[in-house]
Amino acid sequence: MSTIVTAETFLARSIQLATANVLNSGGPFGAVIVTADGQSFEGVNRVTADNDPTAHAEVTAIRNACRELGIFDLSGAILYTSCEPCPMCLASALWARIDRVVFAADRHDAASVGFDDAVFYEFFENDNKDALMSVAKLELADPQAPAPLEPFNTWNTLDSRIDY
Repeated sequence: MSTIVTAETFLARSIQLATANVLNSGGPFGAVIVTADGQSFEGVNRVTADNDPTAHAEVTAIRNACRELGIFDLSGAILYTSCEPCPMCLASALWARIDRVVFAADRHDAASVGFDDAVFYEFFENDNKDALMSVAKLELADPQAPAPLEPFNTWNTLDSRIDY
């Protein structure tokens, strides 16, 4: 019997996690991160179970991997997920420096059962972003207010900072 673990094995595991999570008060999403050295870390969607809109399967897998490894950079890792990641999860994977994302179902499959992230994808592609959520820079008029660049200047001069 072969002990070789394939990409299909990890993708299948993400689907198994998603299905089991539905029966555990969670959303139908699962994820597995496999590091460059072959370690794997799992995550499931706990948005409604934990009242945490950021607790998507991909994000929980990233959190689990980083916490257990004691790092915040997952360069060389692959993220296997039961469904195409939403923009938040894609951004999280980018911040974690994950090398590749592999998914099973796509955003249209998710939309067909009520998980329609299309408006979030469109937010980044739309010239009228304010229609969904206003995002604006505000200049501080008070001369006593802290300068907007103060945190960056402080960071830049700190010898003990950890760059990321």
